[in-house]
Amino acid sequence: MSRRIAAAGSVETVFYFALEHAGVPLPAPIDYLKPELPPGLDVVPMPIVDATADTLRSYGRLLAEPDECDIEIVPWPAQGSRPIDASTGDQAGTTEGVFVSDWQGDILYGRNDAVGGHYILAYAQPPETARTDHADAPRRMLLWHANYHPDGGQLFFPLDRRPFYVPLALPGDDVAPEHFVCFRFDGRQGLYIQPNVWHEGVFGLSGTQRFFDRQGAVHARVSVDFAREFGCLLEASIP
Repeated sequence: MSRRIAAAGSVETVFYFALEHAGVPLPAPIDYLKPELPPGLDVVPMPIVDATADTLRSYGRLLAEPDECDIEIVPWPAQGSRPIDASTGDQAGTTEGVFVSDWQGDILYGRNDAVGGHYILAYAQPPETARTDHADAPRRMLLWHANYHPDGGQLFFPLDRRPFYVPLALPGDDVAPEHFVCFRFDGRQGLYIQPNVWHEGVFGLSGTQRFFDRQGAVHARVSVDFAREFGCLLEASIP
């Protein structure tokens, strides 16, 4: 089972150089706007859980304000027996911007201005029949991909105070579809996600929703492609 490693932002070249010289094979880039998913995928329901301080334990925490917690930055890993020099390897800092969740018909698009990302986050219908030429409210979301950031944490805070969903799974590269839980937020609080926790942006329930995003500036990603690795999509119903 493969895991893809990618990077974006001002230190992308350094990141890939380090991977190449560490003997890590560089993966083919994913086209997040044209994932070309295979038809007839199975659907695996995710449990939907209200986000509280207790239910989010080990994943992250609720935020009443976006500035009430610092973004954890994970030091660059050593490549051999010699350690990283003190006070180095964690100096890239953070980047921030607006994350937009935008339903267009059956397709949920995401745009992360903090890192210049634009993605298909989910579908309301099987990808092979999904259309954008209507304004019907989605009744479910079908997730095809998730990732985690080994370099640091990430926070999302709702600028439009409306409910939203965030699928999360605990750290570990042996992740499987059944490990994911879909957390439901009422729109009054934000979310801080710890480093290495699996996630995939924030999911508005209809229309367009905006979120303040802050995260590590290195923006390393490790991905799981549910469609190709497990032959499925992860489902959360929308009330």
